[in-house]
Amino acid sequence: MIRPRLKQGRSIDVVTPDLSIFALREIFADDRRAPACRLVVPADLDGHRLIGSVADRSARNRLKVRWLATQLYAWVNEQVAIRPASSGVPQGALVIRERSHEPVQAVLGAVALTTDGLGLTPGNPLGVVQASETPAEALMLGEWFDTLWATLPETPCAKARLLELLESLSRHHEPYFVYTLVLHHLFAARGDELDEEQVIKSATGIRNTVVWKKLFKFQRDGVIGAIDKLNRFGGCIIADSVGLGKTFEALAIIKYHELRNDRVLVLCPKRLRDNWTLYKANDRRNILASDRLNYDVLNHTDLSRDGGVSGDIDLANVNWGNYDLVVIDESHNFRNKKTPQAGG
Repeated sequence: MIRPRLKQGRSIDVVTPDLSIFALREIFADDRRAPACRLVVPADLDGHRLIGSVADRSARNRLKVRWLATQLYAWVNEQVAIRPASSGVPQGALVIRERSHEPVQAVLGAVALTTDGLGLTPGNPLGVVQASETPAEALMLGEWFDTLWATLPETPCAKARLLELLESLSRHHEPYFVYTLVLHHLFAARGDELDEEQVIKSATGIRNTVVWKKLFKFQRDGVIGAIDKLNRFGGCIIADSVGLGKTFEALAIIKYHELRNDRVLVLCPKRLRDNWTLYKANDRRNILASDRLNYDVLNHTDLSRDGGVSGDIDLANVNWGNYDLVVIDESHNFRNKKTPQAGG
């Protein structure tokens, strides 16, 4: 109803309770010049809503947000006048005008510059949209918009705000920034305060072990954080820099689980196997001998084998489902590739 009437030279007036870049793009989805627009937006325009709702997930998955935002920035900057409503906008309205400013089509009701507001994605089935059927009806709604526009103060910061939001969407972000932002949104609400007593349960006796006493304060904090994340999320990555004692942190986590009568498996590269087996051996070189660590050790490559012996473990008879904790050393060596047997 709307796009076919947006002929060259016509303009559009819109009152919208919400706004998304996918709906804005539909106003000029073909190659013609984008129309001039007078736009009334809510006082508290939400920048997050610019990338749409759940219904726009497939559109976001096309990964064209930056491209769309760049196009829309130029259109808004050159062709759009914006005035904010004094509060929220209860319903939308849209008026298409000739070059002479005469209204030719008007729409009122559950209409908005969103994909569901334009009927492109499913919306509220209870919403009612009324379209003008005669020039007189279009003129009446056009005059109503003119009166509304005249009563709203000119607010340059409203347009500047929308341009700022579009510019932020069109800006290039480093992959690491995106990664950390995703982690923040996933875990920010989970709570960062760690109560050592609550997390490690002193009744396990972990504080009396040799490995715990050998840890520096920052390493103990890492162990507590790792145990907390294992309890809450079922997994954890210790990504400290080289030389900060990740192995001893892992050994403390292992001992904590062994004190709870958990069975532990360590997966490591073959070249590091002797390092891990030493810490559980009755050997004078083992500075943790009195802790009596008792985990199993297998090589990374053992995961692709159905039989044979790895150390003193018969791979054909391993009860893989009986491990309560799996520690993977040098996990960055894992790759999603075929095994040599499969021709990878």
